[in-house]
Amino acid sequence: MPALALFVVSGLTQYLGAALAVGLFTVLAAPNVAWLRIVVAAGVLLGWRRPWRTRWSRRDLVAVAVFGSVLAAMNVTFYIAIDHLPLGTAVAIEFIGPIAVATITGRGRRERIGIILAAAGVALLAGVTLTQGGGPDVVIGLVAIGAAAVCWACYIVLGRRVALKGSGVTSLSLAMTAGAIVFAPFLAAGAAPVLGDWRLAAAVFGIAVLSSVIPYAIEQVVLRRVSAATFAVMLALLPATAAVVGAVVLRQLPTPLEIAGLLAVSGAIALTTAPSPRRPRTEPAA
Repeated sequence: MPALALFVVSGLTQYLGAALAVGLFTVLAAPNVAWLRIVVAAGVLLGWRRPWRTRWSRRDLVAVAVFGSVLAAMNVTFYIAIDHLPLGTAVAIEFIGPIAVATITGRGRRERIGIILAAAGVALLAGVTLTQGGGPDVVIGLVAIGAAAVCWACYIVLGRRVALKGSGVTSLSLAMTAGAIVFAPFLAAGAAPVLGDWRLAAAVFGIAVLSSVIPYAIEQVVLRRVSAATFAVMLALLPATAAVVGAVVLRQLPTPLEIAGLLAVSGAIALTTAPSPRRPRTEPAA
């Protein structure tokens, strides 16, 4: 299968998992569903990578624990957001986090244009969402997705440091475990109903696999096949992919202004994440 097709499948799978999670919010609160997703994904990755076979220094463990806490916070705030906002809108606004990181670290003309495009797109999306009504409910969603964007920016910075010190997947398995433990005192009790309903447990397991395990595995395959520039352009497809899933699965049809906002954010992603043509080409990360 071509790399682009694989990436589209990855995006559809990831946001299908998010759409299915929205369907569970009537049974379990959004933060509890997010925590259960982290727990299941951590279990799958632990069984796969077996991080206890690797020697870890105390400093490494602290770094992984902080990284995992940020990862968990990002997932929890994102799930709160999609409980109050359309899926495509939430995903597009959340991308302001990595765009900001690229702008701060790049500081080139493309990065400046990218942040302007992103700001315009987010303003359109947020403005349309607010004018459509919803009151405090919508405000909660916008605050939550803003927090998720900040967490995503921190995730990128911390994740790079963790990845450079060892195996990314093995570190991720420990990080997810740490995040699950940190949030357990706040969210574990509310997730208890899943223990008495096998159908609910199966749904949570499916969400974790669709949203975390499958996309990460596919992403690793794609990164080995394409250049960093091509991968950056592929990333720009994610807000549109989320909007398609939201429209088909959740019946969240975007307005023309929302489509314009999605296109602006997608353009910003492509501009700010592609490597500069002045720099020598580097191989994609493993």
